[in-house]
Amino acid sequence: MPNPTAAMLVIGDEILSGRTRDANMNHLARELTSHGIDLQEVRIVSDDAGAITAAVQALSAAYDHVFTSGGIGPTHDDITAENVARAFDRPISVRADARAILQSHYDRQGLELNEARLRMARIPDGATLIDNPISAAPGFSIENVHVMAGVPSIFNAMLAGLLPTLTGGAPVLSQSLLVYRGEGDIAGPLGDLATRYPDLSIGSYPFQRDGVFGAQIVVRGQDGAQVDAAMSELNRIFPA
Repeated sequence: MPNPTAAMLVIGDEILSGRTRDANMNHLARELTSHGIDLQEVRIVSDDAGAITAAVQALSAAYDHVFTSGGIGPTHDDITAENVARAFDRPISVRADARAILQSHYDRQGLELNEARLRMARIPDGATLIDNPISAAPGFSIENVHVMAGVPSIFNAMLAGLLPTLTGGAPVLSQSLLVYRGEGDIAGPLGDLATRYPDLSIGSYPFQRDGVFGAQIVVRGQDGAQVDAAMSELNRIFPA
């Protein structure tokens, strides 16, 4: 049975302008791989209502899970929550449980839960909260879309709490081999190997070190015995 599939939607003008480097994609990919969920697409959109809604609808229809990052803070350009709600034609409002979480957090800090901060308690009808152990403001899951913060430390903490609630498949195993030959020299044997192991993913990633061309060959798959067998053949074909 194939593993569940996933897509990631990164939201924010700051990513597209280059002001901020996205770190969440790499972390999500590694965590999903370990959990047996296959990340198959990553899409980046601006802080634009129509773009967010259209991307959520398209990705939600195409994959088992969609993970979003960014746009759920207290400022005017944090518009992810309402547009995810719009994608599913759900009303959105300040929800009592989310408000109570924020009230407790700001009371402990001696700060006011003002109108801006209260924006972070807006949750679409029928959504389930995602815990935020760092800054309290919750994310949420609605249907198959999981809405989380863009700040990497908060995204990571939210994901750590969310992943155990999702059904995964077999973790993807990976082994690699460094081959100091040009890709033109290894393409033929690699193609033959890939034909013999259709259930495995065999990738070639070229490099140049000290004037010497080479490639890192990575073999990935869910069947450990097949991965081992393919690696044994690789070592015979390309001895060190």
